[in-house]
Amino acid sequence: MYITITAQKIGRGFETYNSSVRDYVAYLEKENQDLESDWQETFFDQNENAIAPERVISEIDGNTAKLKKRESKFYSIVVSPSQQELKHIGNDPEVLRRYTREIMKDYAASFYRDRKVTVDDIKYYAKIEHERTFRGFEKKVLENTPYRKQIAKLQNDLAKVERGELQINPRAIQKEIERLTKEAPYKVNGKMVVEGMKKEGTQSHIHIIVSRKDVTNTYSLSPGTKFKESETILNGKKVKQGFHRDGFYQSAEKTFDRMFSYERNYVERYNTKKLYRQNPKKFMALLMGLPSNEKQSALKLLHKGGIHIPNIPTNKVQLAYKVIMKLKQGVERAIRSGAIEI
Repeated sequence: MYITITAQKIGRGFETYNSSVRDYVAYLEKENQDLESDWQETFFDQNENAIAPERVISEIDGNTAKLKKRESKFYSIVVSPSQQELKHIGNDPEVLRRYTREIMKDYAASFYRDRKVTVDDIKYYAKIEHERTFRGFEKKVLENTPYRKQIAKLQNDLAKVERGELQINPRAIQKEIERLTKEAPYKVNGKMVVEGMKKEGTQSHIHIIVSRKDVTNTYSLSPGTKFKESETILNGKKVKQGFHRDGFYQSAEKTFDRMFSYERNYVERYNTKKLYRQNPKKFMALLMGLPSNEKQSALKLLHKGGIHIPNIPTNKVQLAYKVIMKLKQGVERAIRSGAIEI
């Protein structure tokens, strides 16, 4: 499970999302463009399954009372179950909707306020997408890049030959292009993996647009605060504020496991991801110390994410720092790409 929370982009360079949620809603509608209505995924909230895009825009844009010009009006939550998790639930959109409604209860409970915040206080609209594309920082794109650049240069030379600007045998150029294409390490259906290409397999994930203001357009509920729990003086009164982001991520994971009886592997756990970033040596030591069956499953999941774990002695003292750091870079890319969700 990989979850991100991102504020609406504001300020210079981010004018697209500066005033309205309209462009973001249009972006989330892109998968529906070539589909018949029966196959389209619609926006939904806690109680309704089919909400029109225009209503989403109207409700989010209209729920911004007393917010300053440079304050985010909404937040984007992206929930990306792993392929193992999607397989476990049959990649069923209805199950994903049920799950979304449950974790939005977890989201509400993560706010630290003077009164209890419930899901009924949250104005949100969610949408399921079934496709993902490769991004520029991912391992498969990066390792294919030298091949892609050489091929681009050769294709440019081929165009010059056709215009009579270059005297080279075009068949030799084409043969070299074919060789480079064949040697590129990563392909999808025979085509070289490049940025923007659709990924293989089940890629379903959930986009959630959450208003910064509560449903009454009165209280600010920002998950972007850096405080889990704090108190401040407002109009002469002491008030509670904060959002427990770690708590939300952990609850979302536990909710999935509870709802669907999912047995989570060591490398799939949120706390493991946190440990890896804080102490990669301990991460590796615990990984190598797992029972044989669980360790093999963990290594397979990492390998599926493009990470090969070398044969490292299980003794923590013997863990080579250079090997760990090299592994750290690779795992970081895999985590960011969603290839492994730990």
